[in-house]
Amino acid sequence: MSALAMKNDVLWNEAEATIATRGAASGTFEATGVSIDSRTVEPGDLFVALKGPNFDGHAFVTRAFAAGACAAIVSERPADLPEAAPLLLVKDTMAALWDLGRAARARSAARFGAVTGSVGKTSTKEALRQVLAASAPTYASTGNLNNHWGAPLSLARVTRDAVYGIFELGMNHAGEISPLSKLVRPEVAIITTIDAAHLEFFKSVAEIADAKAEIFDGLEESGTALLPADNMHFSRLVERARARHVDNILSFGRAVDADIRLIACEVVEDGNWIEADLLGDRVTYRTRAPGHHHAINSLAVLGAVRALGADLDKALTAFAQVEPFKGRGKRESIALADGSLTLIDESYNASPVAVRAALNLLGNLTPGTGGRRVAILGDMRELGPQSGALHQALAPDLIAAGIEQVFLVGPFMRELESQLPSAMRAGHAAQAEELSTVIGGKLRANDIVLVKGSLGTNMAPIVAAIRALDITQAVAPKRAANGH
Repeated sequence: MSALAMKNDVLWNEAEATIATRGAASGTFEATGVSIDSRTVEPGDLFVALKGPNFDGHAFVTRAFAAGACAAIVSERPADLPEAAPLLLVKDTMAALWDLGRAARARSAARFGAVTGSVGKTSTKEALRQVLAASAPTYASTGNLNNHWGAPLSLARVTRDAVYGIFELGMNHAGEISPLSKLVRPEVAIITTIDAAHLEFFKSVAEIADAKAEIFDGLEESGTALLPADNMHFSRLVERARARHVDNILSFGRAVDADIRLIACEVVEDGNWIEADLLGDRVTYRTRAPGHHHAINSLAVLGAVRALGADLDKALTAFAQVEPFKGRGKRESIALADGSLTLIDESYNASPVAVRAALNLLGNLTPGTGGRRVAILGDMRELGPQSGALHQALAPDLIAAGIEQVFLVGPFMRELESQLPSAMRAGHAAQAEELSTVIGGKLRANDIVLVKGSLGTNMAPIVAAIRALDITQAVAPKRAANGH
C-alpha cells in the first residue's frame, strides 16, 4: 500500500519503516502506534526493543506481541519468538527510532513548534496543544517525553492528518537539546524561563541559559523564537539566537517593551482573567490555570499561535478550557466528614522559581472559615553546592504568602526549617512515606493544601494519602508493574 493510500490512523507499514531505518523486514504490518515499553503496548503498536544500561527491550518482545503489537524492531531475533512474528531487523534499535522520527518529520506537512525552559515546559506545551486544536488537528508529545528517546519516539507517532505538531525538549546537561532540536526542526521555539534547575550539572545559571538556547540550532529558516522578556538572561538568549541567524525574535512578559505584554492578570479561585497586548492588539481571555506564572506562559502560547498561523480568536476561546493536570497544579476538592479541603497537586517537580510561583498562587487563595494555607514541600534536587542556600531562601516567600502551616520532607528542607518562624513549623520527615502516615490527622476542613517537591523526592505518597481522606471515594491500591 502506498503512503498516499494509507489511512490516517496508520503510522507505519513495513515498506515505509524499512526505508526509514534501512532495515530488513520479515512479514507485513500496518502500525497505528509506536511503543518502547511492553507494559503500555496497545493493539497495533510497532514495538521498538531498545537497549539501555539496566534493561534490554529484546527480553520483552514476546510480551509486546502478547499485548497486541503488530511488529517489532529488533537488532537480534529473540529465541522465544514464534517464527511468523513480523520483525524489522536493524543494526541499532536506538538509531532506528531516531530514523523513524526523522522520516516522520520529513513526510509531515504539519507546522512544528518546540518548547523548552527551566520550568513550565509541559504546561506550556499542553496549553499550546489544546488551543491549536481549536483550529485544526494537532499532535503533541505526551507527558514529558522530551529526551534522547522521548523526542524521536514522539516524532515517530506524529499522525498523518496533523496540521500542527508541538514538542517538549528537555535536558540535564549541556549539548542535549541541540540534537533534539535538529531532529524536530521547529518553526517556532519557546523558552519559558531560565532559572536554577539542574544547577548541579552547571557552573552557573548563565550556562543553563546557553544550554536552553541550543533549541535555536534546529529552528527552521525564517522561524520564530519566543523569549521571556522579564528574565535576567533575556539579552543572553537574544545574543545566542542572533548568533544562530534567528531573525524573528518575539519577547513576552510584563516588561513595558515586550512584544507580547501582560497588561493585567486577575487571579481567581479557578483561573485567571488576563488582558494582554499581542503585537499591538489588545486581547482579553480566561484561563482555567490560576497564577501569574501561567499567565506569563499563556503569552508565549499566543505568540506561537500567531507565528504558526492558527486562528487567534479560536485560541483565545479555547484557553478557557485549559487547566492544570496531575502533578502540575491540578486542583481537587477532598470531601471530609465536616466539610472539604482543597488539594493543589504540584508533586511532579520543583525548582526555586517553580516553588515560589506555587507559593505565590497559594497566597492568592483564601481559605474558608477555620481553614489554613498549608504548604507541604519536598527537597528540590540537582541544585549542587548552592542547594542549602536555595532552600533557605524560600522562607521569605512562605512568610509573604501567609502560609500558616509548613510540612517539610527531605534533608535539604531541614535548611529551610531553620529559617521559619516556629508557629509555621508543622513538622519535618526524612521521607514522604513517613509524613504520609500522619498527614491525614494534621489537616482539617477548609484547608488549602499545596504539595510540591522534586520528582526524586517522591511526594506521591503524600498526595495519595490526602486523596484517601475523601469520604466519597473508595481507592483500591494498585499493584506495581514490573518489567518493560
